[in-house]
Amino acid sequence: MTDVASLRPALAVAVAAAAVVPILASARRPNLREAWTILAAGGAFALVASMLPGALAGTVRVSNFGPLVAGVELSLRADPLGMLFAAVASLLWLVTSFYSVGYMRGLDEDEQTRYFAAFAASVAAALGVAFAANLVTLFVFYELLTVATYPLVTHDETPEARAAGRKYLAYTFGGGVAVLAGTVLIATTTGTTDFTAGGIAALAGADPLLARAAFVLLIAGFGVKAALMPLHSWLPDAMVAPTPVSGLLHAVAVVKSGVFGIARVVLDVYGVDLTGSLGMGLPLAAVAAATLLLASVIALRQDNLKRRLAFSTVSQLSYIVLGIAILDPQAIVGGLLHIPAHAFMKLTLFFTAGAIHVETHTDDISEMAGIGKRMPLTMLAFGVAAAGMAGIPLVAGFVSKWYLLLGSVGAGQPLFAVVLLLSGVLNVAYFWPVFYQAFFESEDDHDAKPLVEFPLGGESRSILPDEPTYDPDPVTDGGHADGADDGDAPEEAPHGGHESHHGGPPADGWERRGWTGGESTWFMLGPILAAMTGAVVLGVVPGTAVFLRLVKVIVTAATGVAV
Repeated sequence: MTDVASLRPALAVAVAAAAVVPILASARRPNLREAWTILAAGGAFALVASMLPGALAGTVRVSNFGPLVAGVELSLRADPLGMLFAAVASLLWLVTSFYSVGYMRGLDEDEQTRYFAAFAASVAAALGVAFAANLVTLFVFYELLTVATYPLVTHDETPEARAAGRKYLAYTFGGGVAVLAGTVLIATTTGTTDFTAGGIAALAGADPLLARAAFVLLIAGFGVKAALMPLHSWLPDAMVAPTPVSGLLHAVAVVKSGVFGIARVVLDVYGVDLTGSLGMGLPLAAVAAATLLLASVIALRQDNLKRRLAFSTVSQLSYIVLGIAILDPQAIVGGLLHIPAHAFMKLTLFFTAGAIHVETHTDDISEMAGIGKRMPLTMLAFGVAAAGMAGIPLVAGFVSKWYLLLGSVGAGQPLFAVVLLLSGVLNVAYFWPVFYQAFFESEDDHDAKPLVEFPLGGESRSILPDEPTYDPDPVTDGGHADGADDGDAPEEAPHGGHESHHGGPPADGWERRGWTGGESTWFMLGPILAAMTGAVVLGVVPGTAVFLRLVKVIVTAATGVAV
């Protein structure tokens, strides 16, 4: 790898951060506010994409800004591992920006300006995490990410949202303290916190007890946002946030910053060999394996779709950690490749959950029988992404899990291969009912199983109400001040999205909408189909997708083994 001085890593962060100001200034002009959001997202992605060819060819662009603290520089470095996270975050921010417009306008949400500004700040912090050249810089942006995402978690300002926000801060700031403590131990032991492919050489001669203590602190700190059990409970509670925020938390920034931090520690601070010689790989792998199984079992019992997806995320993140912790080159490829694979698939799933909520006010799986008639494209996308999460071929999840299985067996750890296969079965168990009842059962007479809350064997029942109920007219400011002239806001085309009921089908059943997009606005359908397409491309032609090539460069540099 050859370091080259460049402002591009810093500019990518700056473009996202700078967008906050014009977004806030455009509070009374929604069209302009959203244009700034999309423009900033496109600019950040263009800057990141421009650095990809160099990263693949061995050129690392570095932005140095002088001392941050004694002996540590504020430095941003676009190495291959950082580029992997940055490419995922910037690309999916662009996709999510379009979706956010459809979602926030579809529900006429309050405080839309604050939402878009906080979203931009969150992605800026995530890009800072990606490009951090040392542990101290990473810690700074890791904490900024917590601060930036807090207004998004508490967006609804309900008691439930505020409680979730407090819990989120308590967990993530606690994790930040652990990261800081581990960073101080590394700095005092080795004299540096700079990331180095293959690990910091001086750590090999350090006191093993101190080295292990620092490892545990760093992994625990990053493990909070990676939702490793028992540090995971903030994540399902944070589902009170708007669905695009759930996508940010689960696919674009927050949880990915946690697994990214773990990857940095294992690959670029300790190195694969030292992690193994200290005996830290196997315990980390065991925690990840337990998390992915237990979270899958808990997901089976969730009737609320977003909570089921939340526990699915807890499980799927541990695939990434497991692959890294096995310390085998192929397993590491699988773990790192699961970062973009999971991002595309999970974003698709959350986008579909949000579209269902906007269009039908339905959040519980038990009320979704027959909904495929009303939202065929949405539920088809759900099925494709769910198949990938279960490891079905031709979708991204299959490729990453294939490498994980090969690495588990190759490392002499067949038990982890069994765990991965069992987890795939559990994925089918909690995703298949959603897809099956959407297309193959009817709202007037369907089988309630296999939701665990219902008796074994299920029960035949109807979810049709006796008579329709009506929502009061929503009273919101749509993200702008009371009395503001919304002359710039476009006249929204009626899309029949808000059936007059609170969840489940109306009294006369789901309306059949067909496959031409009449089920929702294209501001939401377009991003859903785009994210689904990304998941399919990664599954069908992984060799031509840039992510797999980037992952192989990372693993070769970290292990010295070409995969």
